[in-house]
Amino acid sequence: MALPTKLQLHVVSAERSLVNETVDEVVIPGADGYFGVLPGHTPLLAALHVGQLSYRQGQDIHYLAIFFGFAEVQPDRVTILAETAEPAAEINIARAEAARRRAEEQLARPTIDMDAELARIALMKALVRLQVAGRARIRS
Repeated sequence: MALPTKLQLHVVSAERSLVNETVDEVVIPGADGYFGVLPGHTPLLAALHVGQLSYRQGQDIHYLAIFFGFAEVQPDRVTILAETAEPAAEINIARAEAARRRAEEQLARPTIDMDAELARIALMKALVRLQVAGRARIRS
C-alpha cells in the first residue's frame, strides 16, 4: 500500500469548524511540545496545549491560535478538536495586547485569592494570539 502524499486537515472548535483543507504538513502544539505531521505519519492521539498551529499548502503557510483540546493523527488525516481556535486574520490585536497587560499586571502583583495558574494561562493565550496575528501581518 502506497503512503499518502497529502493530509486532510480538519480543525474544529467548540463554536465552529475552522479548517477543512488538504495540506502538505501540520505543526501542532502538543501538551509535551510541538510536533510535526507529514503524510504517512503513525497514528496517535495527543493532548493539545496553548500554542500556534501551522499548516503548509505548497509554499503557503497558515496559522491558527489553539487553546487546549486533542489531536487525532492518522496516516492520511489530522483532526484537531480545540477548546478554542482562532485564525490569524480574526485576532483582535488591541484586545490581545490589553489581555497581555492585564495578565502581566496580575502576575506582578499577586493577591492571596489569585489563581496564579489561570493568570499564567491568560498570559500565554495573549502572547500566542499576538504571535499568530503578527505572522499574518508579515505575510500580508
